[in-house]
This record gives sequence, C-alpha cells and structure tokens, in this order.
Amino acid sequence: MPFQHHHRQGVPAPKRAMTATIAMFSSGPADGQFAARFHNFDPADNPFLSKPRAAGDKTGDKYLLGVGKADITGPVVEINFGGYANPSQIGTGLRQRLYARSFIIGEVGSDNRFVYVILDDLTGDTAVRNGVLEGLAGLGSDYAVYGQSNVAITGTHSHSGPGGWFNYLLPQITSLGFDRQGYQAIVDGAVLSIKRAHESLQEGYLDFGTTDIAGANVNRSPYSYLANPESERAKYADDVDKTLTLLRFQRASDGKNIGVLTWFAVHATSMLGNNTHVSGDNKGLAAYLFEQSVQGSDQAAEGFVAGFSQANVGDTSPNTLGAWCDDGSGEMCDFHTSTCKDGLSEKCHGRGPQFQKLDLGVSSCHEIASKQFSGARSLYDSLNANTKSTPVAGPTVRSFHYFHDMRFYKFALDNGTEVQTCPAALGYSFAGGTTDWPGAFDFTQGDNGAPNNPLWGVVSGLLRVPTAAQKKCQGTKPILLDVGEMDLPYPWTPNIIDVQTFRVGQFLIIVSPSEATTMSGRRWRDAVKAAAISSSITGNHDPYVVLGGPANSYSHYVATPEEYQVQRYEGASTLFGPWELPAYINLTLSALHYLSPDPATAKQQPPAGPTPPDNRNKSLSFVPGVVLDATPIGKSFGDVTSQPPTTATRGSVLSATFIGANPRNNLRLEETFAAVEKLGGADGKTWTRVRSDADWALVYTWKRTNLVLGYSEVTIDWETDQAVDEPGTYRIVYYGDSKAPVTGGVTGFVGRSREFTLS
Repeated sequence: MPFQHHHRQGVPAPKRAMTATIAMFSSGPADGQFAARFHNFDPADNPFLSKPRAAGDKTGDKYLLGVGKADITGPVVEINFGGYANPSQIGTGLRQRLYARSFIIGEVGSDNRFVYVILDDLTGDTAVRNGVLEGLAGLGSDYAVYGQSNVAITGTHSHSGPGGWFNYLLPQITSLGFDRQGYQAIVDGAVLSIKRAHESLQEGYLDFGTTDIAGANVNRSPYSYLANPESERAKYADDVDKTLTLLRFQRASDGKNIGVLTWFAVHATSMLGNNTHVSGDNKGLAAYLFEQSVQGSDQAAEGFVAGFSQANVGDTSPNTLGAWCDDGSGEMCDFHTSTCKDGLSEKCHGRGPQFQKLDLGVSSCHEIASKQFSGARSLYDSLNANTKSTPVAGPTVRSFHYFHDMRFYKFALDNGTEVQTCPAALGYSFAGGTTDWPGAFDFTQGDNGAPNNPLWGVVSGLLRVPTAAQKKCQGTKPILLDVGEMDLPYPWTPNIIDVQTFRVGQFLIIVSPSEATTMSGRRWRDAVKAAAISSSITGNHDPYVVLGGPANSYSHYVATPEEYQVQRYEGASTLFGPWELPAYINLTLSALHYLSPDPATAKQQPPAGPTPPDNRNKSLSFVPGVVLDATPIGKSFGDVTSQPPTTATRGSVLSATFIGANPRNNLRLEETFAAVEKLGGADGKTWTRVRSDADWALVYTWKRTNLVLGYSEVTIDWETDQAVDEPGTYRIVYYGDSKAPVTGGVTGFVGRSREFTLS
C-alpha cells in the first residue's frame, strides 16, 4: 500500500482495542476523566489481583519513596515537532497531554536520595536540566538535597512533541530556534512533578520483576547488529531486548502501591513524521493506560504514577512489520542500505502493526502501547500476588554524576590498546534517516562515502572542513557535519557529556546521555554488573542493572565499535568516534566505587568536570508570536459553527467546531482545551466532566482560517467507545483564550456544543 500523507480529519475512530486493554486489568471504576467502567464488578472477582501485602511480609529494606506527576504540554500549534527533523511537521493540535513523572528514592534517616524524571518528550537536555536544577534551588532549603549528583532528566523519546527547547543549535534548526514558552512549560512541569514527589515522601518498600514482551519491537538495523561477534550474538535469543523490568513502589503504612517505574526498549516513533497532533507516543500512552487501570483499586494509592522509561533504544523500532518500499513494488527495502529500486531512502518506511489504517500511526501506536501496558500490568499483578518478585535489599542509596569532555579522551581497552574519542561529528548516513522516517535527497544508510551528488561535500565543507586529525579519529565515518568543532553562533552539539549512575540496594540504574543500541546496552550493563560483583558493591545480593535514557545532555547515539564500522544511521550518529561505547563504560566504571555502601562514600562525588555551555540566553529564535485573535462579524469566540448530531451510537466519532483562538495564548497547564460533559446528578441537571484533553480519545485540532484577520477555528473530535462510554446525554466543551489586537491582553472564554444523546 502506498505511503499516504493524510490529515487526521475524517479518520475513523481507531481505538476500539483501548477499552478491552484497560478492561482486562481494571479493578474498578475510576474517579478521573477517563475510566473503564464496569457494572456489577467486584475487585475481589478479578483473578489477576490479590490483597496487598502487609508491611511485615516484606523481606527487603525500607526506603524513603515519593512519586509525582505534572503537565509539561508546550505549544501544540505552529511549532515544529522535535525528533524527525521534518520541517513540515508543524503542530496543529493535541491528541494527549504530555507529562513529567518523577520518582524519588532515598535512605531512611539520611539525605542520600536520587530523582529519576521521565518526560513525555524526546529526551533529557542540558537546557532543561539546568532549568530544573535552578527551579529546585528556588523552592527553598528542603530541596537542597537535590542537585547535580542525584537528578536525572530522561525522555520517553516521543517524536510527537513540540521542539524548540534544546540547548544546542543543531536540533533547534528545524524549529526556527529556541522557543521560550515551550521550554518553560517543560521546566516548570518537571519541577512541579519533583515537588509533588518530595511532598509525598514516606517510608516504603521496593521490589522488581521482569517479563518478556513479544511483538512490541524489532531491530531496524539488523545489518549493523550482525556486525557484532557471532559468539556474542549467540548469547541472546533476539536482536533486540524483549525484557521489560518493573520496579514497584509500595508504602509501608498500608501496603498500597504508589507507583511503578519500568524500562523497555522501543522507539517512540509509532506516530509518523507527518503526524501533527502532540502526544507522548507509545510510551506516554502506555503510562496513561496503566494509571487509568489502577484507579480506584484496593492496591493502588490515590495519585499512583506509572513511568515507562526507555532502555537501550537506539536500533529498536515499533514498526514491527518491517521496512517496505512504498513504490508499488510490494518489496521490502534493501537489507543493507534501506533503499528502494531507485536507490533512495525516501520511499522506504517501517510499517507498524496497524499500518493499513491510514491514521498517521494512531492505531499502531495504541497497539504497541497496549503491549507494553499489558505486559507491565500482568507483571504488576504477579508482584502483588507475591510471585515473580525480587525485593530490593540493602539500605544503601547512592548516586554519582560528573561531566566529561569527550574531545580526544585517551584510555586503554581491556587488552591494553590505547584508543581515544573525538570531537563530535555526524556522518553522511545520519542524513539518510531511518526506516521509522527516512531522510531526503540522495543520502542513504550504510554509505561510507559521499552521496552520489558531490554538491553535498561542498555544502558540508562550507560549514566546517574537518581537520586531518578529526578525519583520522572518526575512522570509517565520512563526516557530513563536523558539529563538535562548530561554535558559531553557539555550539551545535555537545562535546561534554553527563556521566551518571544511581543505586538503591542491589538495583543499579545507568543514566545514558545517548541512545544506546541493543548490543551497546547489553555490554554496558554487563560491565557494570561484573564490576559491582567484583568490588562487592551490592554485598551478598546479586546486582541487577538497567539502562535508562536518553538523558541529561542529549548526545545522539552510542553504537558498538563493530556497528560503527557499518555506518548505518546509528553508527553515523555515534558522535565521538568508534570508541565511544568503551569510553562510556570506562567512565562509568571509574566512578562506580562512589556507589559503595561504605558510609564514608555517602557524601562523596567525583570531580565535577568541565561545565557544558549554557546556550539558553544565547539561542536565536525566529518563532513568531501570536499577533491577535479575532472573529468574523456577528460571531463570538466559542460560537459553534458545526454541531454534533442530536443522537449517536457508541463507537461513533462525534465532532464539534468552534470559533477559536490560538492555544499559544495560554497553554492551560494542569487544565484542558477540550472536555466532554455528561448530564446527570440527583436533580438530573448537573453537568459532570468525563473527558479532558488528557484522554487519548478526545482530539483537539486548531486551524487558522484567515491569517491577516486573525480568524481561526477549533474542532474537537470525541472517539467514543461502546464498552467504555455509558449511554446518556452529553455535550462537547471548548476552553480557549483570545489575544486582543492593541493591548495584547488575553481573555478566556468557553464554548459549548448542543446536547446530544449517546446510546
């Protein structure tokens, strides 16, 4: 089937499976905006659930635990999305709000603790991390325990969020520079989520388990993976990690669970590069499904937070049907180069499990999210039933962090050979893109020489001609962008990275600044585990190691030296040369002793290292502001121009269109642009909100209808579901804010559709 570029209007409701997914595990009606409702349902009848364990049943140690969640949704229109670097992917609305989810783990009776933050966004970033640390410092002395050493900012790696908030120039280019509004939304939300986690701190227990998830990820660069030694590959059943690890947070006072933190490797690229509705992609949706499924259950506390973190994501893809040529040939893409018969990458696209539904990846996103949610929820239920659970034991909580300059870092490999890393550079195959969303022109993956068009070599040279030393250092990588040696008008990409690792009991978390490929993550985890054992860091408990990221200072990819030689996208995007992975491992192991349980190490940190450049106040911005909003003569903001039908059946898509205003006037953080209200109450006259734009099934679309006069319209689509939505009388509500042309003042308004009956 040819690859289509469709707008979302008119797309049939694709989410029938969402209800069944939640219903399979839900233990009761939710009190939130989206609830899986069940008539005559008794939680005790659910075979998946068991009574929570009493605190005395625990065999692990007590820790100080806290969880928090807050809105980070930035401008949902007129801003280029971050991730695909597709200049035409400009936001037109919102499918689901974005959140920061924070998890705090600390020692009882001490200030030793760490904070793991997951953003429903592309990555952790230097600018964002600096802003978060400044925000925490501004909260007062109670928050002085959080700083450089123990705060990790990670991203779900969603490619469907507004961009423009990055510290370095290269990722700013397609978003027209730095967007202060979107940046501040992320920072403020992340700080608020940490504040809420801090305020919820109480003693509790941790345990963890693992489960394998089938059909949720594939390797998008299997040719590169095959470059790794056969003896190493033989140790693994798959060329991507299928294991999901879940860490459960349970408070001691009543045995209720307050949250879960999971790690699973799959790119958040289910939503395609021509989708223009903001969402957290499959990771954000999986978190939403999990949180909704436990609302109202006996085992989950109010405010339960589910975090779905990335792992060694670099070469994974949610497009599980593989990469196919959308040129009518019916053939798969070339195994080596991901090209089609024309020798180009542009028509080679990975296909998600529901690719035949031309909905910009919405249906495939839901299926991949459901697989992660279902696996995590089954594992959670097993932990609740006292099976598959490993208690986190050993009271020690430690963290370390330092900065390291990767330019010409010399170190010895295990065999004694001295090698070095290089200033950051990107190869030609970087511009070829991936099968999740290919690049343009004549760039291809696996191209160790210049593209067929020699013009690109000239263009690359106009930016920066790499030195002979840089070419030699980068080895087989033909350098397209010598970004590590480009500082005008400010640095293009990082040379200084964060080195960070956390430890609670025998559970260790590597915080990676780069997207580690499958085998890179395996080697890194194995090296840390072996070192922890040899140095007895976790005592009598076998260490368990996870890798999370991309985090803190986004540093593109880390491929194995063997994968680097192939120079597909992942190798070409490994910034610091062929020895980047061994360097990362070396830097981690050199500071591992700071995780020792020895009390003398409790407050010790490695030397801080060189400070990365802070480009927030240097960054250029060509993002135009909102000038004004206006309405046609005789119309008011919020007036309905297209009503939903007076009657409809569940399973229909119901829409209302309103005279609108630009949503950039007010991001409505912790609020909503859209809602569905149901008529009821004791008097039969009370309207109650049952949906908001936090819900996957309510979609907000903004459209400029007259640029000069400042007219716009908003369409709200409600994708109803027969198994979830109750019969009754409803209305669709729009919340907007208009900007006056002269004063620039912003005024809120509300629009409501007519009533309609759902049966």
